[in-house]
Formats: sequence, C-alpha cells, structure tokens
Amino acid sequence: MMYDSKDLKEMSNAVRADALRSIISARSGHVGIVLGAADVVTDVYANFLRPGTDVFVLSAGHGSALLYSVLRLSGYMLPPVNSFRQIDGLPGHPEFGIPGVYATTGPLGQGIGNAAGLAMAAKLRKQDGRVYCLCSDGDLMEGVAQESVAFAGRYGLDNLVLIWDDNGVSIDGAAQTDIDVPARMEAAGWHVMSIDGHDFEQITDALDDAGDCDRPVFIQAKTVLGRGTSAAGTPRAHGLGIKIEELQALANTFSSDRGLQLWNEVAGRFGRDAGGRAAWPVPDMGGAALDIDAGAQISTRELSGDFLRQMLAAGADLVVGSADLGSSTNLKSDATHDITAENFTGNYINYGVREHAMGAVMNGLVAAGMRAVGGTFLVFSDYMRPSIRLAALSCLPVIYVFTHDSIAVGEDGPTHQPIEQLPSLRLMPNLNVFRPCNGAEVVYAWTEALSDTSRPSCLILSRQKISQVATPVNADITRGGYVMRPAARRARVTIIATGSEVPLALDVAGRLGDDVQVVSMPCVSRFRAQPAEYKADVLRGYIVAIEAAASAAWFEFADAVVGIDEFGISGLGDAVYKRGGFDADIIARQIRRKLKK
Repeated sequence: MMYDSKDLKEMSNAVRADALRSIISARSGHVGIVLGAADVVTDVYANFLRPGTDVFVLSAGHGSALLYSVLRLSGYMLPPVNSFRQIDGLPGHPEFGIPGVYATTGPLGQGIGNAAGLAMAAKLRKQDGRVYCLCSDGDLMEGVAQESVAFAGRYGLDNLVLIWDDNGVSIDGAAQTDIDVPARMEAAGWHVMSIDGHDFEQITDALDDAGDCDRPVFIQAKTVLGRGTSAAGTPRAHGLGIKIEELQALANTFSSDRGLQLWNEVAGRFGRDAGGRAAWPVPDMGGAALDIDAGAQISTRELSGDFLRQMLAAGADLVVGSADLGSSTNLKSDATHDITAENFTGNYINYGVREHAMGAVMNGLVAAGMRAVGGTFLVFSDYMRPSIRLAALSCLPVIYVFTHDSIAVGEDGPTHQPIEQLPSLRLMPNLNVFRPCNGAEVVYAWTEALSDTSRPSCLILSRQKISQVATPVNADITRGGYVMRPAARRARVTIIATGSEVPLALDVAGRLGDDVQVVSMPCVSRFRAQPAEYKADVLRGYIVAIEAAASAAWFEFADAVVGIDEFGISGLGDAVYKRGGFDADIIARQIRRKLKK
C-alpha cells in the first residue's frame, strides 16, 4: 500500500522523535539533518524500498541517527536508542554490516560512489534492484562524488536515484556547492527533478517518476536544516548547537503513536532482514599457473597479467577494471570484455581517469557480494586512499593492482616514482600488501588475495623487467617471509628484500660470501604474525633490508636499511635505480665496512 501525506507526516515525526532521543542520550550527534531530511527518507522506506531488492545508502553519514531510527522502526534488529555513539553500540557514522546498512559512510562523497557500485552490481547481475542514496551539500563538494556522478552518467545507471538534501548550509556558513548543481548533473547525463523536500506529494511523485527514467535520477530536495528548532537554517543546527532541553521538548512534540502503528505495518513487510554483509565467493582459479624459466627477464606486472588472464579465461567470476590504465597494469587482455552502457554482460570496467571513484565504486560492487579487481600506478593509490581505508575498515575483500612500483619507473620522473606509498599502505590496519619478486610469489599473492574474504589486498608490481629467481622447493611462502638463499654455514648477515630488490639482494649476497642469507618478504604483515621462533630462525646475524621505498619502517626488523628517503629524478630506469644507491657493489661495500667496525 502507498501511504498518503497525512500518514507520512505522522511516520516522519515518529522518526524524528526516535532519532532525537538517540542524540539526547549520547549528548552527541547531528540534529540538523535528522529534522531536515526525515520526510524524504521516510517516504523512501515507507512507499518505495522493496525489501531484499532495493538498497538505501546514506552518503551523508553524519545523519546516522536518522538512518538508525528508520531502520529500527522498519523492523531491523538494531541495538537500543541509548547505545548510540557508545562503545559496542551504534557507531557515530554508519558502518557496513549493521543490519540494513549497505555502506560505511561519513567521509563525504564516498556513499555516492558506493551507491554507483551497488547499482552497477545490480546491472551486472541483471537484477531489478534500485539504489536510493541521500547526499548532502558537503557530499557534492567532494571530488570523489563528482567522479562518481560522471561514472554513473557515462554508464547510464538508470537504477540509481540520488537525492540531494539541499538546505544550503554547511558548518562554516553558506554551502559552497556549484553555482548550478542541477545543470552540472544534467551535463553529466542525469535526469534532474527539483522538489520541496517537506512536501510529501512532491516527494512521492518524484520518487514514483524516477522509476520510469532511462538515466540515473537526481532529485534536488529543498529542505530546512534543523527544521523546527531555534537554530533552523543556520550552521548552529548542523551538530549539537541546540540545548538538550529544547531537543527533549521537540522529541516529546514529535512523538506519534499513530506514526509508530504505521511503522509497525512497514516492519511487517520488511520482516527481520539482516541486510548488510554478503558471503563472498572465492573465485575458481581454473588451474592457472606460471612456469617461468630461471633467469628470464620479465616484470611482475606481466606475470600478474598472465595469471589473471588465465583465471578469467577459465571463467573466474571477477569484475576487473582500471582507471584508464588497463594495458599498463596488464589487467586488460583477450580474456576481458568491456562493460558498456548498452551491454552489461562483460567483465571489464573502464573507470576513466577517476581513481577515487574507482575505489568507492569497487567498495559498492564488493558490498553487493561481487569480487572486484581494480588497478592504477602505485603513486596514484594516494588519489583513492580514503576508499581503500574504508574497504579495510569494512572488511571488504577488494583487490588492488598497483604497478610501476619504484624509482625504476625512470624517465617519468619523481611525479610518477612512488617513495612513501608502499610503507604507508603497510601501515593501514586490515590490509594485505603483497610485493612479489617472481612467478611463485605472484601466484601466492593472487591466491591469498582471492581466498581472504575478510580484508582487501594490494598487489605491488614492477614495470621494469627483473631477473627471475627460483623460490626453493621447500620454502613456505605463506608465512610472508622465507629464506630465498640459505647460508652455507650459520648466517653472519641476513639481507631482507621484496619484489624487484630480491635479485639485487642475491647479487649482494654473492659478493659477500657463503655466510650471508637472503630472505624474500612478499608480505610483511604475514611475516609479522609468525611465531617468534620462526622469525628468529629466519632473521639471523646482522640484518640489512633493501627496498626501493622509504626506509623507516624496516627498522622493525633490520639493523640497517638501503631505501630511498627523498623524491626520485628523471632518467633511464637503471641509471635512476643505481643513483638511488641500489647497486650490488655499493651495497656490498657498505655492509663490509659496517661489519669491520
């Protein structure tokens, strides 16, 4: 049944009362959006959202009290009102996995990208699902939102409805959105409607019309921030700039027994839908393998690309994509088939030069239960870092392929030569970071990334060709670090290296003698998690780490580090690499000098 304006007013008042009690209990939260956007969100849930089919994303995550209230009244099993913003209670911003919450939002703009990913997932699965997303003025000012808007427009995601809570106010005063937001949205390929966000007939008509559009829909809903308070329409209404006594009086005023009765009807329709977290499949790798001759010169991006191509050719259920660098990252191959606005049967997304949107959209794809792989150059991981962080926080098994991993990129110069990106990614909680040196380690990295369904993974890969070295038959790569070259007697020196520096470390060891061992460490976090006995057995004597990245983090394991702590330079890759100190003769000399002291 469709609820009319009279019913919806009672229902939205019940939502306001419940949300205000959460904020009052916590003495913390955002009042303005609760009072300003309740009418729109109420109409979405009461009249349009189909349980188990449609999805709602609150991109304006600071309005979490509003979302929790609607979910609770709709029958979702949520912790009580007084748990809001308390330890082990409902968090200050929505987090994926809470019943009915389909995206971790709060960092503005992210939810718009997540919603685009969820809508894309429905298209790829040929499902009838529609995605509703509420955004704020602040969301639309963020770059990731504009990238995502452009992405959704180019792919013609006609199952996506973005509702703008247009109150014209942000924390510092007048909202600094585009001068003409609707014109921008139309230019990006969206169908635009403008309504009074407090007029239920207009809200219902707009949402109803959205179902008949052949483009993504943008609804400009004019609202009043903190409607009904003494601070209405001012920045003071955004957070908790209103006295608790006034809020308590408002909560009492908004209380509606009739509204609660009507929500009970909605709850009967929704049942106890758990919502949120999906059960992710582990794609069948189809017997993919890499058999590379020792000494062969090949980049790890090529090895990765070959392994991925084999998996896709064998039917691995993966959605692959890149920020306009599919050929450079070796993600695009004869086993990938482009997804287009006219045909959603492929397995490859061209995100355009939109790294941040790519990250946010992949989070949406994976939140929908799909497995997504996306790639760019390592130095550009900075553009998408907030999305990576939210994937790690949300335990989403997204896979990132980051190539061009060191100063050996060479001629492109310091703008394209990553220095701090690799160690900074390793600092992020709940994120696998793999930097393989050969075919065996590339297979290990892909296998672990696909098998781990509780955290995202990064594959850090070289552009330059490196000499293939053989992993010993009895080595256990899954420990994250292992002895690549054992010493002939008790090791006086252990050299740790990763990726393209492993062949260099072996070269250094050959110059120093048979009491030097080399440890390859493709995954630092996995090695860190090993028992102390194993780590002590692997790391013996004077320990030197070699990696073409910032050095500080390696002192966790090493006595000395050969790294790079300044920006690179332009030049031939080999020359830049050597200029940075990555030369076997130079390093061997430095180690000998140190051991003589």
